[in-house]
Amino acid sequence: MAGPEVHVRPYWELTFDADGDPDPGRRDRLLRGVRERGVRDLVVLTHGWNNDRAMATRLYDAFFTPFPALAPGAGIGYVGVLWPSMRFTDEVIPDFDPSLAVTTATTPPRTTLDERTRRALVATFHDSGPVVEQLAGLLDRQPDGVGVFEQFGGLVRQLVGVRPTALGADTQEENSPHTAPAMLQENTHDVCLRFADAVEATMSGAGFRLPGGLAKAWKGAHELLRQATYFAMKRRAGKVGKEGLGPFLGQLARDAPGVRVHLVGHSFGARLVSFALAGLPDADRNVKSVTLLQGAFSHYTFADRGALKGRQARIDGPLVSCYSRFDSALGTIYPLASRLAGDDRGALDLGVRWGAMGFDGIQDVPGAVRLTLAEALRSGVPGAGCVSVDAAQVVRRGSPPMGAHSDICHEELARLVLGAGRVRA
Repeated sequence: MAGPEVHVRPYWELTFDADGDPDPGRRDRLLRGVRERGVRDLVVLTHGWNNDRAMATRLYDAFFTPFPALAPGAGIGYVGVLWPSMRFTDEVIPDFDPSLAVTTATTPPRTTLDERTRRALVATFHDSGPVVEQLAGLLDRQPDGVGVFEQFGGLVRQLVGVRPTALGADTQEENSPHTAPAMLQENTHDVCLRFADAVEATMSGAGFRLPGGLAKAWKGAHELLRQATYFAMKRRAGKVGKEGLGPFLGQLARDAPGVRVHLVGHSFGARLVSFALAGLPDADRNVKSVTLLQGAFSHYTFADRGALKGRQARIDGPLVSCYSRFDSALGTIYPLASRLAGDDRGALDLGVRWGAMGFDGIQDVPGAVRLTLAEALRSGVPGAGCVSVDAAQVVRRGSPPMGAHSDICHEELARLVLGAGRVRA
């Protein structure tokens, strides 16, 4: 049976490995194809957490579907970037994920690892099979005793690694000897309970409560594994962006100098395309817009304290960050997972200090503009600089604990991308 496909044309895939090295065959086909097809505007979309090419393909097909009708004469080409990340399979993506039954706010969060998630972990973290099986076994058995959680935490650290790198930091504070977050350093049992509280908070609207005691801690252990995995994916996204996509865009500028590029990234894919600006050669000005959809990285990344301070100037157009208060993955769990070791501030301050761009937009950048989605579609966005767009009008569906994090396939967001890039119909 044939797998899913992307139906817009012309369409190419661009694949990177974990070190940012591109698949040379796909890279060369893309470079040759944009010249031969006379592409004027190239929309490059990058997934966030994801398990395989089939899932990425469904996302790209759903997101790109409105574009041809919105700009029929624009000469658009489409690119789907594939990079090694992973997703836990209990996360439902609205509209295009038929592999899961629809969950509700009253469905208890999963504790055990299903077979697909186990396979995804092993595929994402090489030579990790024995560690994954031990983690899965502990989640299956949920043995008594607080001490066993330290064993679980040690296995999580062994799986994802805790070595700090500059490409894992969004701010100067994170780029320090204490870069590894508290979830990988503090008492594992306590961390699991805090994650369980955070998961419970995402389900509070339905009055759902987790059981107490060790049962609650094991629910949090599952979330600890999920978030530690995503910490590793965040680090990888920066590397693939700076060392992979950025240099490729420079090569594209030399090989096809007339092509206007529009980068679009979802979740950690938003971090990937943002860090591509740091890897884009200084002389190249082919990136005409960047649109970040529910970006899973710090809202201070482009501020003075940020790892990409001033990099928005590398765009010959605007940097647009879409955010939604319905994204509970970024609003509730991300700040907890991202805080630094030894920071004992309260939850409210955590949201300010360690908040995500996809929850409240770009912060602390002078001159940044804030618009609702309706305003952005009605009047357009500025031609340069940072723009935060409240997309809660459409980004609002999804089940706990992720909420609306992946609810991005909407015609309104396609229109926003085209408008930000000044793509002429």
